[in-house]
Amino acid sequence: MHAIRFATTGSPDVLDLVELPDPQPGPGQILVRQAAIGVNYIDTYHRSGLYPLKLPSGLGMEGAGEIVAAGEGVERFALGDRVAFASGPIGAYSDLHVVDASRAVGIPEGVDERTAAAALLKGMTAEFLLLRCRPLRAGEPVLIHAAAGGVGQILVQWARALGAEVIATAGSPAKADRVRALGAHHVILYGEQDVAAEVRRITGGTGVPVAYDSVGASTFEGTLASLARRGTFVSFGNASGSPPAVDPARLMRMGSLFFTRPTLGDYISTTKELDASAAAVFSRIGAGEISIQIGQTFPLSQARAAHEALESRQTVGSTLLIP
Repeated sequence: MHAIRFATTGSPDVLDLVELPDPQPGPGQILVRQAAIGVNYIDTYHRSGLYPLKLPSGLGMEGAGEIVAAGEGVERFALGDRVAFASGPIGAYSDLHVVDASRAVGIPEGVDERTAAAALLKGMTAEFLLLRCRPLRAGEPVLIHAAAGGVGQILVQWARALGAEVIATAGSPAKADRVRALGAHHVILYGEQDVAAEVRRITGGTGVPVAYDSVGASTFEGTLASLARRGTFVSFGNASGSPPAVDPARLMRMGSLFFTRPTLGDYISTTKELDASAAAVFSRIGAGEISIQIGQTFPLSQARAAHEALESRQTVGSTLLIP
């Protein structure tokens, strides 16, 4: 099979396409012939060394395709089933990938493999952020950063479906237009406008009770200053670098604020949680409440280019590698 591997951390140049023996599933595992592979920001953190891996390593956590072999004891699926996965093991940038059956989900009728690969990790991230990490309530204003990105687009649509007043940020007028089309009530160009000042203006000086920030360092101060009294800062990404350390006394002085840095793995740690989160995502897609934009696709051999596009903010919506 063909796979992407890297032996040292660094820029996208460390990624190489190699040929390896076809893997075989062990007990409780399935072998998936992949139709599409999701490219996510966490992949860049693994590649750069921000989230260390044992090297040499594969890359990627998300994909979708057909089961072509199964190990002993697999009862959850049958050969030929269409499945998707989004929680490892790392190494999904490949033609074939072995996955624990307990960490894969079936793809429902009406959802194609590319949509599943583009939606599952990002969609389950949106699900736990909006429904379980800090449940969003109808009528609340909410701040969503990087709203034209893969997770951001889903957050905007899902928050709108929940009845929230969506205040979104975007990096360009074209991306702002896309975000408005998805249902955002207000869009702030964070490269040109003072985010906190705009949020205060929109909310009549009150601020938002919750903000979802995947950008990190460059948006940290603006997000903090946008929160209402007892507001919650949900930091779930580092696209511009890691945010600074948080002084607990500062949270007190700014209005008894809450700060959390969650990760998807802790919200889908059991098969039951995984199934429930995936079902919620596919249900919203099936109901037409969430549309998944696959903004760009790259051949597996062009993984470097995919990472370069993602990190330079040239992408819109979800990015896929196609084996």
